[in-house]
Amino acid sequence: MPDPILREPLYTQPGHLLRRAQQISASIFHDEIGSLVTPMQYAVLCVLLDNPGIDQVSVAGLAAIDTSTAASVAMRLEEKGLLSRRVDPANRRQRILTLTDQGRDLLLSLNEAIGRLHRRIFEKFSPREEARFMALLQKLVDVNNHQSRAPLTAVRPGASGGSVDDPASGRG
Repeated sequence: MPDPILREPLYTQPGHLLRRAQQISASIFHDEIGSLVTPMQYAVLCVLLDNPGIDQVSVAGLAAIDTSTAASVAMRLEEKGLLSRRVDPANRRQRILTLTDQGRDLLLSLNEAIGRLHRRIFEKFSPREEARFMALLQKLVDVNNHQSRAPLTAVRPGASGGSVDDPASGRG
């Protein structure tokens, strides 16, 4: 019998289920990618592929990670030879990040593994269930972006209506 103090059982709480889903996703990511890059490093590399030569703060906003984490991730990726960092001449406190050829090659080599990861996550879903889940998950993320400690702070490619995912905009 459930404890009367708990209003909702742990295993039906959205926060718990989201944490478990992220835990499962990260586990599958590591199964497929190994130790080549972490999920956060992968996200930063993808942002740089789509936005070559942007500053580190913008990368943080587009990857929805805090700026200090973005700085440490960028340093680790630079050590691996996957990106280059240089001082921004217009703002010497800022760094411009560029994907190296090695970084591009790595992303290209990961395409199959990312496809497998996707298929493994949704292997028990019908195509319709997958599409519905993804639409609802995207909505959950968009409408709650302003509550994140590291919100997405720029236009998200493919967002309906080109919405800006910015807490001040009231959209996203």
